[in-house]
Amino acid sequence: MYNKKSKIILALLCITSLSIALSCKNDEAEIDASGTIVKVLSANFISDGLAEPISSVSRTLSNGSTVDCYKIVSKGIPTDHNMGPWCPGNITDNASAGGIWLENGNVYDVDGAFVKNLANFYSDKTWMLYNATTGVITKTKTQAECQAAANPNVGAEYKNFCVECLPSYVANLTQTYYIPITPVKLTSSTSFGNGPMSSGPSVRGLAFNGVRFDAPAPVNAILGAYTLAPFDDAGGHINLAAGYHYHAATGVSKKIIQTDGHSAMIGYAMDGHGLYERLDASGKEYTDLDACRGHSDETRGYHYHIEKAGSNNFINCLKGAYAN
Repeated sequence: MYNKKSKIILALLCITSLSIALSCKNDEAEIDASGTIVKVLSANFISDGLAEPISSVSRTLSNGSTVDCYKIVSKGIPTDHNMGPWCPGNITDNASAGGIWLENGNVYDVDGAFVKNLANFYSDKTWMLYNATTGVITKTKTQAECQAAANPNVGAEYKNFCVECLPSYVANLTQTYYIPITPVKLTSSTSFGNGPMSSGPSVRGLAFNGVRFDAPAPVNAILGAYTLAPFDDAGGHINLAAGYHYHAATGVSKKIIQTDGHSAMIGYAMDGHGLYERLDASGKEYTDLDACRGHSDETRGYHYHIEKAGSNNFINCLKGAYAN
């Protein structure tokens, strides 16, 4: 006969065995193999924007599986469009002298009039980014000033600056990314990094020119210091750590037009699923997107549709496993 201690041990063994069985079952159910699977095409990337040819390497994904991934070493410098300008020089300048700003879902031209009107725009008289006599806009002019002003802890001496970091500051910077060649769709989604309860990457994906679609710009920190860090007309700007990167997709970078009226493809998410523009060829938005802003069809498999440019966001989460 079993004594009381033996019964307890036996019960614990049963519970442990059940937990292992359930865990194995969940691991098997984690992969969603339904629907069309579309591989990443390395030929879609513009080679001039890469520091070395794309290669295939074995990497472990977030779900524990080991697969072949494309290793993409990007220069972070687009070759399919110009970068800048960002900050206009004078409050008399028109939109061609500056970039754009994203606020409450809208895109605004950062021309001289916009800079002059910031105090009214934000209902705060502290805003004053220009010389009231000459109209010259106060902006960063050196790499040291860029580094000092383009961070969350902006010193008082850089308040009321237009922050403009130049491509020459990051000319030798490269970034390495790994994207699964064959996407592994999961039954659950992964939140992006840098947020509560998140474990995923912060980078959303890559454009075909090698420039990354980045996490939302820290607008509150920027505005809290009474600085403005505009994006150029392509939705990108520069910081010294990330190089040139996008916070919006405005239709300027390379896109692949679809022959069936579907919206154009603009890149790949970090899980290997395609990234597509928000609207289809007739200007309509898709109404069947999941929480990550994705859905499936027979031609493209599972894929994402980005948010509108003014949202300071691309997609909300990843539905596939990503490379660790």
